[in-house]
Amino acid sequence: MPIIFLEPWCAQFFQHIKCPEDVTIPTLDEHAWVLFTEHNWIYNKLSIALSQGLDAAPHGVMPKSFPVFSKPIMNLEGMGTGSCAIPDKMTYMNSLQPGHFWSPLLVGRHLSTDAAIVNGEIVWCRHTTGVATKEGMFDYWHIHKEAEPKVERWCSEWSRKHLAGYTGMVNFETIGGRIIEAHLRFADQWPDLYGEGWMDAVVRLYSEKRWVFDDSMRCDQYSVILWGEHGRSYRHPPAERVAEAKAVDGVVSVQITFYEDWNPSMHPNPPGGFRLAIVNASDLEAGREAVEILRKAIV
Repeated sequence: MPIIFLEPWCAQFFQHIKCPEDVTIPTLDEHAWVLFTEHNWIYNKLSIALSQGLDAAPHGVMPKSFPVFSKPIMNLEGMGTGSCAIPDKMTYMNSLQPGHFWSPLLVGRHLSTDAAIVNGEIVWCRHTTGVATKEGMFDYWHIHKEAEPKVERWCSEWSRKHLAGYTGMVNFETIGGRIIEAHLRFADQWPDLYGEGWMDAVVRLYSEKRWVFDDSMRCDQYSVILWGEHGRSYRHPPAERVAEAKAVDGVVSVQITFYEDWNPSMHPNPPGGFRLAIVNASDLEAGREAVEILRKAIV
């Protein structure tokens, strides 16, 4: 199965999909980097900023004005690690780090957009917003039915100019309609929420260089997160409790997102909590009901 994924809880999305043996579809940035060498420059976030005409430079170059936003130029593992807002010159001078850069502190809606691209042209896209809680955690992700014309126009023009020759999936992160990050893959947390036949369309995109997908039934969808506390170990819930959560009307899938036999500190997690499970659902309350079933079962 040439759809490359790492975590076993993602297998349910891909293991039944037929994919030609000579086609490789990445779901992780490390694999996309190796596969698409002509276009992997987009993992350079300074290059992304400059390609849009934004005022940006490596640390050491003094910004013309403040505040600015600082982050690593490139970081395939934990793309947001080390990011922070810098309000003034003094803070900037005390925050200088090798391999970091500054750019404008963008304001506006923060979107994650999965896009299907054929020779640089966006032929399909879907937008997601996260509902944050505290310390890097998200309560849930909302996969929107509605289009985002401003973002779609900007990303389409940018892709046409900078991704000519590329066919495949791209994930854009935007704030206020400007691209802050781009990835040569799709979000692997909720591919089942894009609709029946979507993964088959992705395989066709990579194998036949064309996009064919009936998106007429799209609706709002949700990916709800179950968090636990740091500093302790957890056991997977019994299979019957997972089945009970899956059986809630409106639930599409359940992912138990940790390894029982790993030291908890080995799992990448935000400061605020330890991610235990993800419930994908067509109804937010259904997702929350399933999360509560799992919460009581994970010890």
